[in-house]
Amino acid sequence: MAIGLDIPPIAAMCGTVALPGSKSISNRTLLLAALADGTTTLEGLLEADDTARMREALALLGVRLDANGAECRVEGTGGAFPKKRAELFLGNAGTAVRPLVAALAMQGGEYRVGGVPRMHERPIGDLVDALRHLGCDVRYLGNDGYPPLAIGDAGGRAGGRVPIRGDVSSQFLSALLMALPLGAGSDRTSTVVELTSPLISRPYVDITTRLMRRFGVDVATGDGTFEVPAGARYRSPGTLHVEGDASSASYFLAAGAIGGGPVRVTGVGGDSIQGDVAFAGVLSGLGADIRIGNDFIEARSGRGLDGGTIDCIAIPDAAMTLAIVALFARAPIRLVNIGSWRVKETDRIAAMASELAKLGATLVAGSDWLEVAPLATFRHAAIDTYDDHRMAMCFALVALGGAGVTINDPGCVRKTFPGYFDALRSISK
Repeated sequence: MAIGLDIPPIAAMCGTVALPGSKSISNRTLLLAALADGTTTLEGLLEADDTARMREALALLGVRLDANGAECRVEGTGGAFPKKRAELFLGNAGTAVRPLVAALAMQGGEYRVGGVPRMHERPIGDLVDALRHLGCDVRYLGNDGYPPLAIGDAGGRAGGRVPIRGDVSSQFLSALLMALPLGAGSDRTSTVVELTSPLISRPYVDITTRLMRRFGVDVATGDGTFEVPAGARYRSPGTLHVEGDASSASYFLAAGAIGGGPVRVTGVGGDSIQGDVAFAGVLSGLGADIRIGNDFIEARSGRGLDGGTIDCIAIPDAAMTLAIVALFARAPIRLVNIGSWRVKETDRIAAMASELAKLGATLVAGSDWLEVAPLATFRHAAIDTYDDHRMAMCFALVALGGAGVTINDPGCVRKTFPGYFDALRSISK
């Protein structure tokens, strides 16, 4: 039985939080550094389960890494992993499974890739179809369309046009783009990836292409197309600093908007390459007082929080926090274009609806939307977290409602933010 963390009622939130490194940037840069020519020093790297799974996998593949806290020195392999046989366990880290599968399949070798049971329920078929189109040997070891996977020696060939869907997970496109410079013939021919459906979470693909550019590969983007040029090869930028995690920032910014503030997060600001910084703009639009600098964002209560409809297609992870913000608003908030929640660490629409109901909230859920009404009187509840770090982190904020809350299995936050509850406690009044 999961151990619960009791959070007493919180009257106000005020203070400063230094954010851990971005998960999305950390795992992308670990892989790109491993594939590059030269040695890369990564600073501000996230220290959590998801990045630990990536580092363990790279080490098993023969990559030399020297980690010292949030700094990691990675000796690049020049585009080819030394170990051609390995069995990789990647937990529930989607930002590790998808890009590693693509990179391994394009190089070829004898590999098996799997994770926890929930990872084996998260789709990967669209990425596998694209890799097979390029000649890669990828086989399902369980249910078609899902991990675990076996990868064979064939490898993939660059060139031509590769179709891929964009409406299930942007990670499929990101993974394919990062792997294309590894394909046979990539020195002589370019490859065009063509979307066959609208792209969700576009800012995460922008993170990918901007980081690829930092490592010397410039992806040309068009109307629904992404072209990796001939001769693309990763080269170390020397030292790269990882921004603070903008998704994690959402909890503290919401805490400032709900709980008085000011609450400031450092490590991410107006120059961020992460799409989830747009969460601050959403809070501002609802009525919060938001201030942004180069390396910080600050939130405090403003005129009160309005309701309305919010399109969350670009900020699916941070959008979970908005479902909690809705409890403190003056009118219902409807979150739309959140269909990707259903294939995350858990079915987040169903999980959010179930746990909000425990608080006494009035809500309506659809296939890709959720509407939550303001809650006049909060009641204490024990919140199940479904081994989903974001469920634990966003529901902790309901302690601002006056009744306190119990978070079951609080340790699930180690996936991306092991020190989350200590950070929250440091700004609680």
